[in-house]
Amino acid sequence: MTITATAGVPREPKYYTVKRHLLDMIESQPPGSPVPTERLLTLELKTSRTTVRQALGELVGEGKLVRRQGSGTFVAEPKITWPLQLTSFTEQAAANGFLASAQLLSAERVRANLDIAKRLAVTPGSPVYRLERLRLADGHPMALETSHLSAQRFPGLTMALRGVSSLYRVLAESYGVAPAEAEETIETAPASPREAELLHTDVGAPMLVLARHSFDAEGVPVEWVRSWYRGDRYIFLARLAMS
Repeated sequence: MTITATAGVPREPKYYTVKRHLLDMIESQPPGSPVPTERLLTLELKTSRTTVRQALGELVGEGKLVRRQGSGTFVAEPKITWPLQLTSFTEQAAANGFLASAQLLSAERVRANLDIAKRLAVTPGSPVYRLERLRLADGHPMALETSHLSAQRFPGLTMALRGVSSLYRVLAESYGVAPAEAEETIETAPASPREAELLHTDVGAPMLVLARHSFDAEGVPVEWVRSWYRGDRYIFLARLAMS
């Protein structure tokens, strides 16, 4: 492959030329197809291994390719579009054609620190539930969630939640509480070793971190939750309308 430059036109970085070549290849191959090794691509494209590695790394980060330890690099599955709605994970999964389930990783009764106390409108040091759950869609890990709720408002919550995947359903049926509005933020962060293990990705891989602060119809806080999603597998969709 030869790179040429036109007068007055910025020269395209070598790695981007390689990246475009790989994108053309990806579009013609079904998900799961193996990608040639760095060595083969270096020979085929007549460039350096560093250039090939940079192009592959960007495509992995964008979710176009996926690396499997000890197996190689493969064309990734298409990203899943996930609407942002004030509904439970279970309801959202069903609306998108997935069967939702959950693994309760931990359920603790802890003392609220200043931040959690403020978010849940309780006194610092008050008992709150800290729930950590792995959310799955069709049996595949999708998100790691850590929720905080007032133990005084929801006594016996951990027992009520056993065997039930939808927290919102438990809140509605057992306590007569339903979130009516919420504030939600999205930021990025690298995956820690634990998050990478649970969500089947690499340590340091880009993650989408959603933080939701929900309230009932009277404006009383219901839940504070942070959810970690793989950045290479999901696209979040928000529908906006003029007020």
